[in-house]
Amino acid sequence: MKKLVPAFLFLGLTACGGSDNDSSEITPPKVVPDLQADVCYLMATTMGDITLAIDLTNMPVTGKNFKDYVDSGFYDGTLFHRVAYNFVIQGGGFTTGMVAKPGNDPIVNEADVGISNERGTIAMARTTAPDSATSQFFINVLDNPQLDASSSSYGYAVFGKVVEGIEIVDQINIVDTGSNSEIPVEEVIINSVTELTCPVG
Repeated sequence: MKKLVPAFLFLGLTACGGSDNDSSEITPPKVVPDLQADVCYLMATTMGDITLAIDLTNMPVTGKNFKDYVDSGFYDGTLFHRVAYNFVIQGGGFTTGMVAKPGNDPIVNEADVGISNERGTIAMARTTAPDSATSQFFINVLDNPQLDASSSSYGYAVFGKVVEGIEIVDQINIVDTGSNSEIPVEEVIINSVTELTCPVG
């Protein structure tokens, strides 16, 4: 476990909007598409259910990546292992006891599509390397435009949003993490992620 903690903290610092050593040649798009609800999932957690709508139209690589993990049952039994108050909740990379669960190969970063890290959106976590996302994702608790792609940052790719259960996200965001930690004292477990019909409206 001691070997995992530094990497975890490193991911935490980069998700807080630290320097990516990015190129200044990135140009965000002028026309930003609306998030599409191409497929929806019920994420059942030990604190309640969250319904997610995933965009496969505008975010084909990122959306399919999440879908592949769901279809394989990868997320079942993983944790929301990082809770950053009034920022994000992050999951999809550790099982109970903070045991790392190896993911698939990293994917290309599609953050330059321009969809913003607004409250309730789900995006891919990564290291400082722009194309390093695998299985870990985060849900934005507040609007976090500092995580968007810009002229100075590759950004974090938003590929869906919470359509039901944002109150569960808020409840997870206020769990006790102890002092000087973003790891919940009592584990918040993702019991299962299953496909369902997208809610109307």
